[in-house]
Amino acid sequence: MPEVNTNIQFTHPLLRTIGAIADAQGLDVYVVGGYVRDQLLGLGDKDIDILVIGDGVEFARAVARRLGVGSPVAFERFGTAMVPVDGGKIEFVGARRETYDPESRKPIVTTGTLRDDLLRRDFTVNALAASLNQKTYGELHDELGGMDDLRTGILRTPLDPAKTFDDDPLRIMRAIRFAAQLGFAIDEKAFAAITSMKDRLTIVSQERITDEFLKILKTNKPSVGLRLLHDCGVMQIVFPEIAAMAGVDQRKDHHHKDVFLHTCIVVDNISQTTDNVWLRFTALVHDIAKPRTKAYKEGIGWTFHGHEEIGARMMKGIFRRLKLPLDPLPYVEKLVRLHLRPMVLVDEEVTDAAVRRLVFETGNDIDDLMKLCRADITSKNPKLVERYLRNYDAVMQKIVEVEEKDRLRNWQPPVKGDEIMAVCGLQPGKHVGILKTAIEEAILDGKIPNEHDAALAYLLNIKDELLKPH
Repeated sequence: MPEVNTNIQFTHPLLRTIGAIADAQGLDVYVVGGYVRDQLLGLGDKDIDILVIGDGVEFARAVARRLGVGSPVAFERFGTAMVPVDGGKIEFVGARRETYDPESRKPIVTTGTLRDDLLRRDFTVNALAASLNQKTYGELHDELGGMDDLRTGILRTPLDPAKTFDDDPLRIMRAIRFAAQLGFAIDEKAFAAITSMKDRLTIVSQERITDEFLKILKTNKPSVGLRLLHDCGVMQIVFPEIAAMAGVDQRKDHHHKDVFLHTCIVVDNISQTTDNVWLRFTALVHDIAKPRTKAYKEGIGWTFHGHEEIGARMMKGIFRRLKLPLDPLPYVEKLVRLHLRPMVLVDEEVTDAAVRRLVFETGNDIDDLMKLCRADITSKNPKLVERYLRNYDAVMQKIVEVEEKDRLRNWQPPVKGDEIMAVCGLQPGKHVGILKTAIEEAILDGKIPNEHDAALAYLLNIKDELLKPH
């Protein structure tokens, strides 16, 4: 069970100031939601939500004036405002009731009481309020049993879960994210509602869903959230390609392991070595094409030929559909495409040229590729795991030796296009590319060193033959 502090010792210096402004205006004001929850769990300061029994926007303006930070960003229709402070933000809202149109997440807002406002929140552990007024500073208001749920580690909705999730279906994703982040269990009724109402997520913007999904990937053990998404059927809605990896087929004496469960272990493994969410995402999708490439071959068993290349080609469509930023796309494509290559280099007969090509193709991401390969070892046989790790140590040693000798990380051709055109009397066009590729291949094959003078001499030697009309 989570360890819960019973005394709230607010450390943020602005909370006393906010309370004093409220006292001067004769308003009751509370800090509420995730900030209170995390303080009770000893998780430190985050963005702050302030609940005002009155006009939240006007109160935000008064606080902004006192702090000298300019006008707050206000959403008058919803009675909310945001004041930026020290790299974070303080959100202000007037106590309110909310009703919803079934086709929209945007609420219809009316003025309400403290209890009304707490009832509209997603989970009881987020419906705890602490007074900021001087006479009652730090006094906890727990009208819905949030403290008991915090102690027992349960995510329970303030209202009937069907009502809570119907009002705002994004709470389905938030339930799974909080369970993964906090290590909490989802209340049985809430989980049943999530399972039956998962299709309601279709009214939520893709950006909001993806934001929650990436937060799940950023948790200490992402498999908790990934398995919950799978178990309640939400994965089929938000990322069907991942859902398709679940299940095991068997033919004769041959079966292949459940690719989804294997992937969960890989993501957890890599999360122990990196906070880079795009490397974690790569671990999630590295075998994404296995369901499409699965084939049974007599005498061999199950094969997944070409799944790395097909998986890499799937990435652009997935990034666009999930509304992911496109900057990390080439990185993810590259690592998915290359994730089987290092194992090929284990053989003692492997040439320097093969190692050189991998370093060239991977560039500065070679270390991340090797992290992915190590994370991909999910055998329960300790001796087998040890052997694979030793193999990858040997591969890494080969990579280091070749890279030190040939300096191929983030490689640039020693003879660039402008020089090729000047030496060969060429205009921009395909012939410049042919010559550049020939020099590149010669370096990767070890015919010439990765040096300007050697590359220029090689160019002079081959240019007439390559430029000769055929």
